[in-house]
Amino acid sequence: MSFEVLEQLEKKIQTAVDTIILLQMEIEELKEEKEQLTKEKNELKDNRETLELKTQQIQQEHTAWQDRVRSLLKKMDDLGNINTP
Repeated sequence: MSFEVLEQLEKKIQTAVDTIILLQMEIEELKEEKEQLTKEKNELKDNRETLELKTQQIQQEHTAWQDRVRSLLKKMDDLGNINTP
């Protein structure tokens, strides 16, 4: 009887060991996936910051061009008012 109990215990231990090995493999895969996702997140963050800076620069250039156009239009309007009797 004790031999059968030992065999059952051995099977349970082997099952537990197999489960632990599988879980350790899964943990390693998850760690690698987390590392990859963290890397992608950082790249996306850097890209977003770059795009935000470019957007600000373009907005500043747009504002500067608007000011120039307004100034030119004002000068043209002033010239039109001078020549009109």
